[in-house]
Amino acid sequence: MTLDYYNKNAKLYSQETTYLDFKNQQEILLKYLEPGAHILDLGCGAGRDSKAFIDLGYKVTAIDGSSELCKIASKYTGQQVECRKFQDIDEVSTYDAVWACASLLHLRFDELPDILTKINRSLKPGGYFYSSFKHGEFEGKINGRYYTYLNSKKLDNILSNCKSFNLIESIITRDVRNGYENGKWLNIILRKTSKYS
Repeated sequence: MTLDYYNKNAKLYSQETTYLDFKNQQEILLKYLEPGAHILDLGCGAGRDSKAFIDLGYKVTAIDGSSELCKIASKYTGQQVECRKFQDIDEVSTYDAVWACASLLHLRFDELPDILTKINRSLKPGGYFYSSFKHGEFEGKINGRYYTYLNSKKLDNILSNCKSFNLIESIITRDVRNGYENGKWLNIILRKTSKYS
């Protein structure tokens, strides 16, 4: 359902998100990384953040589940974007960081622990994981997409079953899109503490 939405609305979504100023959110992760670090952009959308990271000298692997957004992102970033779902992550100790901006929120809440395990496995020891979710309690369908909102209580619930991540930061920010300024987002930074979850 959600991927159908993005395939049908890829051009509009690209127009709405590509040129948003996201430097402050990107810095939540980048301040922890060494120059040239390898970042997995998990659910890269139209490629906004991937291109920013590439332009800053980072090595980026970008993936998205929407084939139409992959085409747009590949053109925008100047490198091939892989069409893969979150569930297909199978790398081991490959990335210095994983960036999942407003992407994992399209999973059901009960799917998140398994995806976190896959993300953890894909990170090098001591690697960092950034993710952002709409802040709140809601879970369900909105206008053709599935959403799972997150708050500190729900985050604690997830992390209690994922011992190989340490919570480094949890920051609530306002939505940067025009007309959505009252919306709040939960931004989290986790750090890998062991080889596997």
